Amino acid sequence: MNRFLGALVVITALGGGAAGYAALQPCAPPVQKARALGLPLGTPQCPIETAAAEPTSARPPPAVTVAAAQKRQFVDRLFVSGTLVPREEAQVAARIDSLSIVEVDAEDGDRVTQGQILARLDRSQLDALIAQNDAAITRAEAAIAQAKSNIAQANAQLQWAASDYDRAQKLVTGVMSAATIEQRQTAMKTAQAQLAAANNALSVAEADRKSRDAERQELLVRISRTEVRAPVSGVVSRRSAKLGATASSAGEPLFRIIADGAIDLDAEVPQQSLAHFALGMPAEIQLPGIAEPVPGRVRLISEEVDKASRTGKVRIALTDVSRAHVGAFASGQVELARREAVSAPAAALQRDGATARLYVVRDGRVEERRVTPGIVEGDKVEIKDGLSEGESVVARAAAFLRPGDVVRAAPEGPLAAGS
Repeated sequence: MNRFLGALVVITALGGGAAGYAALQPCAPPVQKARALGLPLGTPQCPIETAAAEPTSARPPPAVTVAAAQKRQFVDRLFVSGTLVPREEAQVAARIDSLSIVEVDAEDGDRVTQGQILARLDRSQLDALIAQNDAAITRAEAAIAQAKSNIAQANAQLQWAASDYDRAQKLVTGVMSAATIEQRQTAMKTAQAQLAAANNALSVAEADRKSRDAERQELLVRISRTEVRAPVSGVVSRRSAKLGATASSAGEPLFRIIADGAIDLDAEVPQQSLAHFALGMPAEIQLPGIAEPVPGRVRLISEEVDKASRTGKVRIALTDVSRAHVGAFASGQVELARREAVSAPAAALQRDGATARLYVVRDGRVEERRVTPGIVEGDKVEIKDGLSEGESVVARAAAFLRPGDVVRAAPEGPLAAGS
């Protein structure tokens, strides 16, 4: 009897303690034992069981940033570089030797016109020769005048001797002796010889005058060459003439002139790119130290390719040469083509050798597209085929995406970044 009452007290104590403990830890081992004995505890169920009984809520699909494929204009440009050179350069050298430079009238950068005097040479020796020539011409003119006077005198003498001889021949035989007639005939022939000699003297005097005139002409040409003139209009790119130096036609040119001031960019282009060039293509040239590019156009395409470097020459004419300097390095871009096409973000492409692919979101699912890329301009790339205008392109190629994945498209922009 005592044992039964003790067991009942223990069970009652366990029931009360289990009820209090269950309020704190419903899944404690004592409560589980009480349940095994079939005692009503009225305690809440285990949270684990409650959680297991509740249905699992559906998670939203992952968000991906997309950009709409749009049509835009693409410009295919090719980078070129080279040296600024004059289109046509005139080298001005002295055309007379052994004369010193006494005056320089042009400097580097001066714009000159055709025929303008650039420098003067010493002409004092030539002036002395001109004075000698003047005296020789005067002497030749005096000889001509004297020869003409002798001709007149010989002509008069001939006329008198001829008349005297004619009168002697008309006289009756016996009136004048034969010796006298022969004497008058001889006088006539002498007068004829004197006239011929006077004519020859005139020819010699006139020839001497022509020689003196030719000599004077040569001296005038040499004197004109003491004035170094610009053969063309343009800009002086280099002045080598120095005061006091002796000019030489075989030495370094005294001046170099850029004809009309025209300057070209002499660029080297890889041989595989030469076929894409055409005359008149627009270009933008970046000059050293100048922020804004200078416009230009392709003026000349070389037909020869260098065997060593496998590059060809392309001349690009600059439209504005006010800040260009010959010999400076310059670079630029030539516009090879301009067309309108569908664009996509360049970061969306995944390249596999010669092919490329990107992901498109359609009806909430990812689709893989094989595309043919073209011109890359900034952060956009031209898609020649495989993509239509208006389609949603995954903005960045993601390795975790697979075709058929369910995603939530988020438009590219500040709002998408914030969400």
